[in-house]
Formats: sequence, C-alpha cells, structure tokens
Amino acid sequence: MPKARNSEVDAYAFIKEHLGIQGWVVKNPNRVPGGQVYTQTECLDHPEIKRFLDQQHPENVVKVSETDFYVIEAKRHKEQINQALKEAQNDYADKINRSKVIKARVISGVAGNSTDGFIVKSCYLKDGQFHPIKINGKEITGFVSPQIASVLFENNSAEIEDLPVDEKTFLRAAEEINKTLHIGAINKNQRARVMAALLLSLVDDTRPNVNASPRVFINEINSRADNILVRNKKQEFFECIKIALPPSEDNHFKFKNALVQTMQELENLNIRSAMNSGTDVLGKFYEVFLKYGNGAKEIGIVLTPRHITRFAAEILDVTSKDIAYDPTAGTGGFLVAAYDKASRNARKDDIEYFKNNGLYGIEQEPEVAALAIVNMIFRGDGKNNIIEGNCFTKSLCSKTRNGKLSAYFCNNSDLPAVRTAPATRILMNPPFALKKSDEKEYRFVQHALEQMQDEGLLFSVLPFSVLIEQGQEREWRKNELLKNNTLMAVITFPQELFYPIGVNSLGIIVKKGIPHDYRNKVLWLRAMRDGFVKVKGKRLEAVKEPNLFKEYLETVKDFIQGKTIKDVSVPEVFAIKALNENDTLVELVPEAHIDSKKPNVDDIQVLMDKQLREVACYMIRFERDKA
Repeated sequence: MPKARNSEVDAYAFIKEHLGIQGWVVKNPNRVPGGQVYTQTECLDHPEIKRFLDQQHPENVVKVSETDFYVIEAKRHKEQINQALKEAQNDYADKINRSKVIKARVISGVAGNSTDGFIVKSCYLKDGQFHPIKINGKEITGFVSPQIASVLFENNSAEIEDLPVDEKTFLRAAEEINKTLHIGAINKNQRARVMAALLLSLVDDTRPNVNASPRVFINEINSRADNILVRNKKQEFFECIKIALPPSEDNHFKFKNALVQTMQELENLNIRSAMNSGTDVLGKFYEVFLKYGNGAKEIGIVLTPRHITRFAAEILDVTSKDIAYDPTAGTGGFLVAAYDKASRNARKDDIEYFKNNGLYGIEQEPEVAALAIVNMIFRGDGKNNIIEGNCFTKSLCSKTRNGKLSAYFCNNSDLPAVRTAPATRILMNPPFALKKSDEKEYRFVQHALEQMQDEGLLFSVLPFSVLIEQGQEREWRKNELLKNNTLMAVITFPQELFYPIGVNSLGIIVKKGIPHDYRNKVLWLRAMRDGFVKVKGKRLEAVKEPNLFKEYLETVKDFIQGKTIKDVSVPEVFAIKALNENDTLVELVPEAHIDSKKPNVDDIQVLMDKQLREVACYMIRFERDKA
C-alpha cells in the first residue's frame, strides 16, 4: 500500500480551527468587520504588508491590532518545525518589521499532519530578537491566544507568570478528548488510567515519538510515566496507570491514534504551562473529563467541584502550619485547595515543609489515586503523602521531623501503644453510600475525626439524608457527633451541584473534641445559588448568576474563628441559631432552623392558582379514567 503523503493542507485546517478555539476571529479583516486572520494571499491585500513581502506570503497573518501582527508558517513534516519557525521570522516577520507603521511581534512555526499530529513553537520580538514564549517557565506548545498576546505586549517580555487559565477552553478539550477516546474504543473506566499516563509522559520537555509503531509508542509512554513516578518516589502507582494495547492487532493503530490525538489536545492547551499556574486547572479538567464522560460514575466517584474545595480551604483558613488530611482523596481536589491556600503569604521554606509533611490523603480506587498524584506532581509536589488503600484499615499517627509536627500512615494492626492524632484540618467528600452498603457516609466522618487533634476543624460534604434520617444516622449525630464535638456550621448546597448525578447535599463544619454546648449558636446557610447555571446539559459559571458562597465566605470564616458577626437572619437563606437540646429528631439541616419567607398577597395568589390548576387537572384525569 503506498505511503500517504503529508500535505500542508492539513496544517491549514489545523491552524484555522485552533486559532478559532483560542479566541481569534478567523475571518479576513479586509472583508469582515472585526475579522483577524488573513489566510495565505489575503494578507497581500494589506498595503503595508504587501509593500514589504511583495508576492511572498506565510500560511497566516493574524491582525492583533491596527499596528501589531502575528505571523504563522507551516511545514508538512514534524522534523521541519525549526525550519517553519525560521521562515516565519526570516522570510516574513523580519521583512514586515522594516516598516515604520506596522510590526510582526509574534511568530509561530507549525509542522506536522493530521495523522501524526502537529508541533507548534512560538516566539516574541524583544529588543530586535525573537525569544521563545514561556508561561510559568515552560515553553508554550499551542498557538498564542489574544489573551497571551495582550500580556506579551503589555509586559514587553517573552516570559509570562501566572497567566489566568481559560477554563472554557479546558472544558471543551475535556469533552473532545472523551469523544476521541470513545472513538478509539478506550473504555470509560480505563480513561482515568490513560489520562494519568499521558500527562506524566508530557512532564519533560521532549515528547514521545508518535511515528513509532503502536507497541513501541505505548512502551515509551509507560517508560516515561514510570520514570516520573520513580523520580517522585511514587513508583508503586505505576501498575495503576500502566496502559496496554488491545488484544486484537486490528485495533492497535486505532488505539494509538486516539492517544496521539489526545496528546495533541493537551499540547494545544499549553498543558505544562497551565499545570504550573496558581490554579487547580488539572482538577477542573478531571472534573469535566470524568464527570461528563461518565467516567466518574463508572469508577464509583463523585468529584467535588473546585469552587467547593476552594471554599472549604478558605473557611477553615488552612496554613502551612497545619496537618491537612482527606481520607477519601479522589483526584486530590481538597488537598490541592489546602496547598494553594497555605501557599499564599507563606515563606518558601514553610511551604516546602508543608508540601512534604502537611498533606495526607487516602483513595481506595487506584486509578483515581494516580490522578491525584499526577495533579500534585504537576504542582511541584510529587513527594506528597497520598496513598492508595482503605482508610478504615489505617490511622494517621504523629511524629516529629526537625522539631516540627509531621505524620505517617500506620496499619491499624500495627498501631503504637500510645498514639497521638496529628491532623488539624480535615477536608473531605466521602463516597455516597449505596443503599445496602455498610460504609455509610457518617462512618468516614467519624474515622476522620479520630485522626484529628482536639480543637481541629473538619469540613465534610454529606448527602442531606445523613443529617435528617433516623436509625443509625440519628444515633451517630446524637451520641458521637454532638456528644464529643461541636457543630459550628451547616451549609446546604445547590440541588444540581453534582449534576449529572442527582443528590441533595450539604457541608458541615465541626470542631473536634469539645462536646456541643447547646447554649452556643450554629451558623445555618442555604447557599442554593453558586454562580453556575445549567447550559446544554452542563453546569457552567455565569458572571451574572448570584454566588452565595462568595457572598457569605467572610461571614462563615469569621464565625468559625470566633469573631463577632452581625446576628442577622435572612429568611430562607441565613440564620445563626442554637440547637434545641430537646429535639428528639436531631435534624441538623439549615431548612429546620432558617425562617421561612412570609408570603405576601401576590405569593398567596400564585400558590392558590397553582393548587387550583392541580385540582382541575386531577378532576379531568379522574373523569376521563372513569369514562
């Protein structure tokens, strides 16, 4: 069979598609108002560009502003990437820059084809020289976006620090990757494993050889992932993420192509730069990648939205002096949030100690634990204390390292005669129990409390039912939770927080080791609006949507810290009230303690109209059935 010829036509489509994804208006500026992208000879319609290029033209010229331009040149083979970048500079940008009116300050070289994927390299002009563009110390691997161009021009530097990540672009990529892996016949419950291996294979500057045979390609990915885990002393996770070709050779190239396309999507995102940013973008990526690809359901996890993990770390005021623990770590969202919160305003040596000695997590699903490890490795914390296992068989024990508090995991069968619980902050979301499961959610909370120092603070996501049901749940609330600890606050979450999984949930904040004093008040909040709306089957952040988590963050934080706050009740939203010691139901939900809104005449009229319509519908159905 003749070998397929690579063509620069592939690059034309790739460039246009991804410039559009990055936010450029891919229309001819001379023909469409607001257009920004000239394709091939179209740029010669610009008088000043034609003056200096004559009849020559690159693949694309992007109009950044009336005076600033971005040149893109393509080649058909990946090995020609440096040639593409050189031509973008020498044959086009340098010539345009002879103009006293316009400047080509950004260039990109693109090389490759739709089969083997593409490589993109980009440079910025400073002091007469083009320099590689870096974000957070890593060379970008995708096109320059309008946002990146704006920062480059504003700072007049090829190096950018802490560029905000465009979450919508990452969400789109997560959806596309799910489709790609589906087409590649990669099962939903294997996608977490595949993603972990691919991400680790991209940690270093060089990329895997996509031109190799499927078997050699897969072996290289596995080898790279193993080396990164060994480097970070996490080699025990290799078997959790090791990937293998399908049994049938007929599917080998299909499998390989799906991985090549996935790597392309990750590189288009400037993945290594993004992972070194100050935001948990990888956690957000996991959230969408697993949630909307149904991967989370397949592997039995409910991922905590990142705005909730950040909220928890803020209200618990995690610092570099804390020992933070999550017995149900999942992809590491709570631990990353704790790390990010502690990193702010901390000295470098303190945060370095906290990275190695202040973060502890257990995850029972090996593939999910591997995702947590990858998340932390990208954030420069590969030597963290996240392990795979059953939290009920292990305990967290105290130890001292260089005169500072630290901890270690110990099997319950090997506990020391005298054990001191070390955790000072616990952030968690226990797996939502199946109806016949013995591992009820409250058991995870109780385990966590047993790992914590007295007066430590716990935040836990829980299903609504845990704080209202009778039986075992009520006995735990009365005889364990309140008898031995102080309930500080309870916050009801939006009903669609975990969409597409339907569950009514809330968050509790508990102070360990001090029996609940019924004379003290509890903060109750119904945060039913969180700044997100459901659009086309997904929950997306909306600027104009109210966000009660932001609105009440400082109030909740101050209350937990014992500061005096205004004792103002807001019907159906907020109250500060003491528990009723004589309440035999022990219902610990905001709905039982927050005042209802007093209906006005209009509210009553609407309610009456609704009830009348329901009665009328019932009577019509009844008469029809009777006939």
